[in-house]
Amino acid sequence: MAGERLRFDGWIAGVGTSSGTRLVVGHWPRSPFGAFSDVMVEHPDGERVLLAPSRPVADFVAATYRFDRIEVAPVSVTGSVSRSGHVWLVEAGPLHLRLRAGRRSALGRLLCAVPAPLVRSPLWAALCDLPARLLMPGVRTLGRAGPERREWYGARDLRPVLAADAVLDGVGLGSLAPLDPPVAFGFGSAPRSPALVRVTTTVEIRAARR
Repeated sequence: MAGERLRFDGWIAGVGTSSGTRLVVGHWPRSPFGAFSDVMVEHPDGERVLLAPSRPVADFVAATYRFDRIEVAPVSVTGSVSRSGHVWLVEAGPLHLRLRAGRRSALGRLLCAVPAPLVRSPLWAALCDLPARLLMPGVRTLGRAGPERREWYGARDLRPVLAADAVLDGVGLGSLAPLDPPVAFGFGSAPRSPALVRVTTTVEIRAARR
């Protein structure tokens, strides 16, 4: 039975580092919680940490994904995406991240041509799931997201991340590297190759049974 659908429109940046720490940044100008950003951190030992800007956001994200630890702290993302590329500056509690994304990829140009209503459709996400897994191992576009929830992603743009510099708890995380092993916050990973993806994410919460 379909339930409430919550839609988030924005960007996801996924980067690996030579230290083994992997980072996934969500920047959501439009969401049911207003504009916000959050960061998911997976350490080399597998510990998964959520950095969220408020308790309501933290509670919602933690009910949708899996974490070992949650920290509520100010999270900001500054910068904007242009045709020639862009630099993001991310400040999230103990994390300081600067990343540079390049020009839109060939796949990104194809994704930009998909009509917005189609991008939001769970049927479209289901059709894209197998091609996404074949082209980008670990990536899924549709799946279960916590108890009584399902989630689907509609990608609308894709740009490679060309450089990243991250400091966590005062320690540099090293140079840019693939997301390897894949992150394990939910039913799928961010792409192995560091990327900045424009995406519409929908979380459906099943209606309560009576």
